[in-house]
Amino acid sequence: MLKKYFFAAFLFLGIFSMHSQGNLPYHSERPLHFGFFIGVNTMDFGVTLSNPDLDVAEVSSLTPGFTAGIIGHLRLSRYLGLRFSPSINFTERTLSYRFADNPSALVRENVFSIPLMLPVHFIYSAERLHNFRPYLLAGGGAAFDFGRDLERNILLRPFDYFVEVGVGTDIFFPFFKFSPELRFAIGFNNMLTPSSERETGTFDPKFGNALTGLTTRMITLAFNFQ
Repeated sequence: MLKKYFFAAFLFLGIFSMHSQGNLPYHSERPLHFGFFIGVNTMDFGVTLSNPDLDVAEVSSLTPGFTAGIIGHLRLSRYLGLRFSPSINFTERTLSYRFADNPSALVRENVFSIPLMLPVHFIYSAERLHNFRPYLLAGGGAAFDFGRDLERNILLRPFDYFVEVGVGTDIFFPFFKFSPELRFAIGFNNMLTPSSERETGTFDPKFGNALTGLTTRMITLAFNFQ
């Protein structure tokens, strides 16, 4: 009878200890795990004008886009991880022009993009508090645009490279980990294809001639599942 009491007490303490650690107590100790994410994005341009005293252009409208991707996470230490998270993104921006020959008229040009983004992030996580673990991320990568349209007045280059920072929180549920995450990316490549370099397509060159540079900025709200 005494042995049964000891066994029951040991079993109770084991179950209590497991629940005191929260859901998925050993999830963060796995060396490698995978997942996926979906989210929304907003993409902007950094605009450089050819001659601000003549033609003026600016981003006047940002349309929310859709993001989806997969996650591969490698544990480096208790607090540090390395993550590769390729994603496909659907985005749209609107440039508004006022040309010198008719400054009272506002002309809008929509710019579509479907970039495949290939970022690598370092993840620094805080100490886990029951079922929550906040973290910071920083990294960068490359992007390839599959949404180029030769018939549009603004043609973007197919390749970009960027840095990205963000913040998120791991929330542990009984069968999976859910992580809302906010990221901000800045591109460094001049994405504008000058009108002088375009040999095909039907376009009005004045839209490209009014600019000397377009750089990418992007905010993403992602919902990760692992």
